[in-house]
Amino acid sequence: MAVELLTVEEMSRADALAIAGGTPGVELMEAAGRAVADRICVRWASRPTSVLCGPGNNGGDGFVIARLLAGRGWPVRVALLGGRDRLKGDARIHADRWTGPVEAMSAGAVADAELVVDAVFGAGLVRDVDGEARAAIEAIGDRPCVAVDVPSGVDGNTGEIRGVAPRAAVTVTFFRRKPGHLLDPGRFSMGDVHVADIGIPDSVLDEIGPAAFANEPGLWSGALRWPRPGDHKYSRGHAVIAGGSEMTGAARLAARAAMRIGAGMVSVLCREEARAIYAAGLVGPLVVAVDGPEAFAGYLEDPRRSAALTGPGAGVSEETRELALHALSAGKPTVLDADALTAFADAPETLFAAIEGTPAVLTPHEGEFARLFEAEGDKPSRVRRAAAQSGATVLLKGTDTVIAAPDGRVAINANAPPDLATAGAGDVLAGLAVGLLAQGLPPFEAASAAAWVHGEAAAAFGPGLIAEDLPDLVPGVLRELKRRAG
Repeated sequence: MAVELLTVEEMSRADALAIAGGTPGVELMEAAGRAVADRICVRWASRPTSVLCGPGNNGGDGFVIARLLAGRGWPVRVALLGGRDRLKGDARIHADRWTGPVEAMSAGAVADAELVVDAVFGAGLVRDVDGEARAAIEAIGDRPCVAVDVPSGVDGNTGEIRGVAPRAAVTVTFFRRKPGHLLDPGRFSMGDVHVADIGIPDSVLDEIGPAAFANEPGLWSGALRWPRPGDHKYSRGHAVIAGGSEMTGAARLAARAAMRIGAGMVSVLCREEARAIYAAGLVGPLVVAVDGPEAFAGYLEDPRRSAALTGPGAGVSEETRELALHALSAGKPTVLDADALTAFADAPETLFAAIEGTPAVLTPHEGEFARLFEAEGDKPSRVRRAAAQSGATVLLKGTDTVIAAPDGRVAINANAPPDLATAGAGDVLAGLAVGLLAQGLPPFEAASAAAWVHGEAAAAFGPGLIAEDLPDLVPGVLRELKRRAG
């Protein structure tokens, strides 16, 4: 599945470019309706079906679907929101090709349906669903539902549900997915999402220049660095992790994750009083006692040390702030997580100034994000602004993790299972990110790959997952990625 995501506006432009290139809009609509009808016939046998049509192009798709299903012997009932006179252009042409009865939109239109096709509103809806449309959508209830483009009521750009939306079993969209297919809460209404080729050439993407992507291997797998003959531990990258003195488990989880993702060497730097704890709990990584932030920075000066992580289990203190600032001043790619972010809640500009010129990844959850950045707006917009403001790649964690680079690129991650809601999972994610940075991945690709591998590892384990399980699940994910790469 292609990784580019198109906003509603970009998808309209893709349609327009295809039409300008010689594919009539009426043919695009026919192809869209046919793709939905074909998907329905693959999934279900003939049954009483209600097709709910809106007054725009989604409704035109609905009339195509109704005509094709009826032509295949399906019992079809069509309901339209508003009169036929409201239909324009290609939608009107296809409505006129439907020769069966058309009733007014109402809850009763789905009363005897064993399958409902939702072709009421498209992804560009800008108001809450109300009136007869809302009544009909609410009446769908638990009936199997196929959504055209998006379930009506879901904002295609933000995933917001505008008033109400059906819970589809299948959603068929066209050419490329939209951000709303992957963002909470709308993505939980999608069911199985299928992307249909309706004749729009991929070449239109060159003119559109999409900046949003699904966080899938096609986005970053080309940047992964697999071990090569002649490699040694330093050529595979040396990750340096600041270990806290009290919550030592966090840095230990991060260290194991960094090793499992492929870093050739990992060092955990800590105060002398914690050294024995780390040494007892870590077999592979080096454990080095340092007497403060300046010594931490001095350790990073060695050119063989590739990337740094501060924050996990560090505690919110002046020392944590200084560790972050010294790590950034060393100029090495740096991940700042957890307490290394909260330590700057009263002075975020100090952090942003220190980041300038240093490849950095910030990995906040929503609470930490709100301490540093403006928290208003949809998630991709917020994270984009944060990346531009800070100069870092920002990974905002959640069931729909969003990663943004300072240049405006954004990736939406949708493979994280609920099992990741367990203490320490974020420390593992930070370790994966620093391990990939140590191997030379750019910050955006490192953060995106870390989030995806994290989700895949958790999904491979399932119920009962704890953070300690995650690092040892990573090699299985990497094996599959390498197999796909050939």
